[in-house]
Amino acid sequence: MKSAVTVCLVPEASRGPFVFHDGLDVGCRAAAEHGFDGVEIFPAAADDVAAARIRPLLATHGLALAAIGTGAGFVKHGLHLVHADRAVRLQARDFIAGIVDAAGDLGAPAIVGSMQGRSGGEVPRETALAMLAEALGDLGRRAAAHGQPLLYEPLNRYETDLFNRQAEAAAFLDGQGLHAVRLLCDLFHMNIEEEEIAGALVAVGSRVGHVHWADSNRRAMGFGHTDPGPVVAALRAIRYQGWLSAEAFPWPTASEAAARTIASLRRHFAA
Repeated sequence: MKSAVTVCLVPEASRGPFVFHDGLDVGCRAAAEHGFDGVEIFPAAADDVAAARIRPLLATHGLALAAIGTGAGFVKHGLHLVHADRAVRLQARDFIAGIVDAAGDLGAPAIVGSMQGRSGGEVPRETALAMLAEALGDLGRRAAAHGQPLLYEPLNRYETDLFNRQAEAAAFLDGQGLHAVRLLCDLFHMNIEEEEIAGALVAVGSRVGHVHWADSNRRAMGFGHTDPGPVVAALRAIRYQGWLSAEAFPWPTASEAAARTIASLRRHFAA
């Protein structure tokens, strides 16, 4: 499996669960120094991750690109895919599409997490799910044109009411024929929502496209109470070969969070 660490380029998310917040150059240098294989980037917009800038920077530090997040559209602009206003929904889709294209140019997938939104008010849940299916279908086809999946992340109940558990999300994707979309399984969200993290991973098997490696309190693995052993066994059982990416708070410092993450990955995936 491949190790990655998050680099946030969005000032409005400076208190968010990303390890590095001091710019892409600093983040890539630190990722390489700690021994990560790649970075996962949370940009303010698609222009932040233009291939002309990112490709040489990654090459300089011997890194790969694990994925690119789209959540700045929600954090900065209040956009999401199930908004009551169709114009806002289209803006959200366009924002994500730009990042899908930028990520695809770099051989990486884009993530739909907070941009999925939630139902409420004028948009009952069934209507929101129909909107979500349409958007994920369109964006999934766009990602597939680049030879990449689109990553959909079930979030915990405090962030969305669309899908909180992996099996329910997988069933939805299957039922809608969204074969270009895979699951981003975030251990922090799963700790809140799943009866058993390992069992949930095994249940969705080949649908797993990306994993956020974080402890129960969204700190780096080892600073909370998640037991990584069963999670590692589950990932081995489903023959997962993708990225394990640290989407964690920079606690007590960014450097210590990165060091604790890479140490946990090396310990549990050494063999």
